[in-house]
Amino acid sequence: MRMAFAPYRLLFKEPGGTSRGVMTEKPTFLIRLYDKRQPEIYGIGEAGVFPGLSPEADGNYVNKLIELLANIAIGRPTDLSRHPSIQAGLEQAIRDFTGGCRGIYFPSAFTQGESEITINGLIWMGDFDTMMSRVEEKLALGFHCLKLKIGAIDWHKELEMIRLIRNRYSENELQIRVDANGAFSPDEALGRLRQLAELGIHSIEQPIKAANPELMATLCRESPLPIALDEELIGKFTSEEKRATIETIRPAYIILKPSLIGGFSGAQEWIGLAEEAGVRWWVTSALESNVGLNALAQWTASLGVTIPQGLGTGGVFTNNFTTPLSLHGEKLSYSPDVSLDHGQFANLHWNE
Repeated sequence: MRMAFAPYRLLFKEPGGTSRGVMTEKPTFLIRLYDKRQPEIYGIGEAGVFPGLSPEADGNYVNKLIELLANIAIGRPTDLSRHPSIQAGLEQAIRDFTGGCRGIYFPSAFTQGESEITINGLIWMGDFDTMMSRVEEKLALGFHCLKLKIGAIDWHKELEMIRLIRNRYSENELQIRVDANGAFSPDEALGRLRQLAELGIHSIEQPIKAANPELMATLCRESPLPIALDEELIGKFTSEEKRATIETIRPAYIILKPSLIGGFSGAQEWIGLAEEAGVRWWVTSALESNVGLNALAQWTASLGVTIPQGLGTGGVFTNNFTTPLSLHGEKLSYSPDVSLDHGQFANLHWNE
């Protein structure tokens, strides 16, 4: 067995704004797994590293990929417990290879074209007029669940925007989720959560910065608005750390991003612990290319999800790859009659 990896830089169509800053591009790495006797037949995966968020996003990242490449060649295991995006990419490549190198990671009714995944419409941060324009676009496409990035512009403007949406659409007609990415200060958080609850918001992701479990637990107890943990899950590498996070904070939801929390195996462990504690969950992409998104969507579909998922980021890049995934309004589907074109990966700079 052999492995190769190639860097790739994804370019945003429009700047992606969050409370952590504005992104115009994002690096990623593709992983190819093959038998040296037939190198043209390979499984493909994506190590979707996220600078500023991934725990392994440092100067040693490429060295870890080189170590993995060398160890696979000699049949030696590699510790990827602290490299979740590489773990995710390797799991994808292995599943694809063992499944016949057809881009089928989790066979299901979804990959047979018999079911779809409902997703939320993601509204990136921007000025008031820009965000309202993006909201109108999503509503015109028929979305019934919007996720708004908040915490970067004037708070009263953000409330005004949400109020305008809610005045037009009731809670029964439109579900509104918000994501603060840790933007609220400890002193202002509870008051803002109460204001949001008055507007019929479904939930809020990560109202305060991660690594303050006592305060987050207090907010989860006192907030009238359900709280979902996102960044709080990152960097929890052991089962004990994961269980302690769930049991200490007791959130309403957790947000699963496999490339940030240990691949599909790590995310599956989080699901098990959450369900034991009565905590609900949904899946969100972490700005992977369509290669990683394809695998993520297939895994999500295999879980039998029924609520909107956060898998609508495939169209934000100008230079994305083509896969059998397609998006029509709020419905993400897979076309079984469309083959994954491996030719689009041929000219990448492969290290092997």
